[in-house]
Amino acid sequence: MKDLCFGDITLSDPSALEDWNGVILGFLAHGASTPEHLNTVLAKDPECAMALAVKGFALLMLARRELVDIAHEAHRDAVASIQARPVSAREQAWVTALGLWLSGRPSQSVQILEGVLAQSPEDTLTAKLGHGIRFMLGDSQGMRRSIERVLPAHGADHPLRGYLLGCLSFAMEETGAYQQAEAAGLEGLSLASDDAWGLHAVAHVYDMTADSARGIKLLSENEAGWAHCNNFRYHVWWHKALLHLDLGQPDEALALYDKKVRMDRTDDYRDISNATSLLMRLELEGHTVGNRWEEIAELAENRTQDGCLVFADLHYMLALAGESRDTARGRMIGRMRNTQDTQGNEADAIVVDPGAAAASGLAAFGEGRYETAFRNLEAARPRMALIGGSHAQRDVFERITIDSGLRAGHVEKVRRILDERTALRGGKQDRFAEARYLQISEMGDTMKVPAQ
Repeated sequence: MKDLCFGDITLSDPSALEDWNGVILGFLAHGASTPEHLNTVLAKDPECAMALAVKGFALLMLARRELVDIAHEAHRDAVASIQARPVSAREQAWVTALGLWLSGRPSQSVQILEGVLAQSPEDTLTAKLGHGIRFMLGDSQGMRRSIERVLPAHGADHPLRGYLLGCLSFAMEETGAYQQAEAAGLEGLSLASDDAWGLHAVAHVYDMTADSARGIKLLSENEAGWAHCNNFRYHVWWHKALLHLDLGQPDEALALYDKKVRMDRTDDYRDISNATSLLMRLELEGHTVGNRWEEIAELAENRTQDGCLVFADLHYMLALAGESRDTARGRMIGRMRNTQDTQGNEADAIVVDPGAAAASGLAAFGEGRYETAFRNLEAARPRMALIGGSHAQRDVFERITIDSGLRAGHVEKVRRILDERTALRGGKQDRFAEARYLQISEMGDTMKVPAQ
């Protein structure tokens, strides 16, 4: 039978199709109801290979060591299913792709999904999954190429066109096509008002182009667009807090932190990344955050040995640096430095470079050793995109690199980093850049004053 994406899905109980379509819509809209729909599908058909694959991928995207075994179990069940009953090439490919990621090769997993799209470019679910994995790999160019390839198959009559435009908007923003990203995102929202990913992509545009007031207006007028979300809603609130901070409104940013960003004190790495990066940005601007580091550091201390995703590791390190958890920092750095770049395991390769150097730099920054911090962070900087996430998310590490360099006296090196950061933003300077350029100017003037 065919699902909302016009893709083949094998279900022993035809009534499960409606629930499967609920999984698709939930996955595309980051809906909180997605797990419920998935559980219903598996209750009606425990051997549904696509549902088992979705379960496995969802578990891996949580980047938690204790969930990897459960993802393996889902994969084993999916393999048994496709061996026991005839399924489509699409379903076989999804199971194969899951196995590749479980073996440490997510980039090859994406290539399998691209094969599905080559045959069925109208398959929005597969396009969204590939988009999500590339996002975790920091492959912005790949995200854009993939979505642009399937866009012609998502014409005006495609029921899911709006969600694909949201992916296109984000990919364009991450590759610097800001005007095109804004247009695609707004068009997508007009077709799918619950596409929180597309809405947040447009917010990214306003963040990257220092148009914070416009970003706040967009989010304020579209709060219903992410009210249905899973914990992704905290991330959208995080974006709004960043925009307030850029406008010099730290009280508003902290209020959002308390009431929205950390409303539910989960230990999901994505929620922790929102919290740690916002607190660090506030502190870098000289604002006091009180005891807010404490609860996040407690959670991060339990994750020092996870090693599933460097992006997560570095945000755990921010929490440990913010709360001065010396022993936990040492455990994490030791584990990362001892990681071997084993052949074929892509995650381990990122731990080795740039992960270990970046973590060491963040730890040194928290200890006030700014020369060491800058040396390590500068070494990691050329490959930081590989940790995954967006420009906005990784910017906290760029800001720490810049501030550690200034505190260590590397004025000209920092000026070049600031210039590159500004160029990435289409030449627009945000409040952070303006303040650091002014600081560099004042440091230069101080150096010109003759000794008395």
